[in-house]
Amino acid sequence: MEIVLRNNLILITTGFKTLNASWMIKFLNHHSRGMLFLPKSVLVFQNKSLKKVRENFIKELSAYHAKTHDFNHEFFLRSMLKFGNQPIKVELNKLEEPETIQVYLYAYDKNTVLISLKNPNSWVLNYMRSQLEVYVERGTDVSLVVDVSDYRAKARLERTLNKRYVLHYQLQYIYDNHFMSKLYSDFANFSFGDLTRSSLEEEKKHFYTILECPIGASADVLKKNYKKLARVYHPDTIFHESPYLVEHYTQKFQLLQEAYHALKVTH
Repeated sequence: MEIVLRNNLILITTGFKTLNASWMIKFLNHHSRGMLFLPKSVLVFQNKSLKKVRENFIKELSAYHAKTHDFNHEFFLRSMLKFGNQPIKVELNKLEEPETIQVYLYAYDKNTVLISLKNPNSWVLNYMRSQLEVYVERGTDVSLVVDVSDYRAKARLERTLNKRYVLHYQLQYIYDNHFMSKLYSDFANFSFGDLTRSSLEEEKKHFYTILECPIGASADVLKKNYKKLARVYHPDTIFHESPYLVEHYTQKFQLLQEAYHALKVTH
C-alpha cells in the first residue's frame, strides 16, 4: 500500500487484500452515497454526518500502513487527520491482475429487476447502489431489487450496466433469454398498421431511451440531454484509458449522435 497526501485529496494505492479488509468495507458501506466511480479508481467525498466514521477509518488506515512499512504511525496519523475533510481516492495497484465478477440479472417482470452476485463484493454492489439508489427497493450484501417501472429507471439501468470495470474488477453480466423480453414487454402491446411502421416506432422509442428522454419530448429537451450525455461519453475524456474502454465510449457516443439526429428531424 502507498498513501500520498495531496493538497486536495488523500490518494490510496493498494491491492485486493486491503480493498477487502473489514475496516475498508465498513467505511465503504457508510459512504455508498458519496462515492464517484472513475475509470480504475473510486473517489469518496466527505460526509459531515459521518465525521467520526471517517476519523476511525483514517486511524485504521494509518495503523495498517505503519504496520506494513514497519514505522511508528503517530506522526503520520496527525498529518492524515489534517486532511480529514479532503476527498479520499482509492485506486488499485496496476500490477494487480483484473478479477472477473459475475453479475446475475433477472427480470421478475417489466417493472422489477434483481441484480445479484454469487459472493459478496462491496465495491461492485456499492457501485450498483450508487448508480441506482433512487430505484432500489431493497437489498442484501449480495443483491439489489430495482424498480424499473418508468423509462428513466430503465435508461439508468442501461447506463449502469454499460460499465464493465469497477477498479480492476471486470464485470461479466449473466442473464437468460427472457430477460430483455420481460424488461421491455411493453413493446409487445403496441399495435401498428404494418411491420415496417412497427419497427420504425420501436426504434424511435429506443432512441428516446438512449437520450434518457420521455417519448415525445420537445426539441429543447432532446438537445439538452444530448449535450449532457455527449460530454460524459465523449471518447476524448478517456483517451488514456484501456482500448476496451475507449471503444465502449466511442460506440456509446456514436449511438447518442445517431439517436439525436434521428429524432431531431421529426420535430
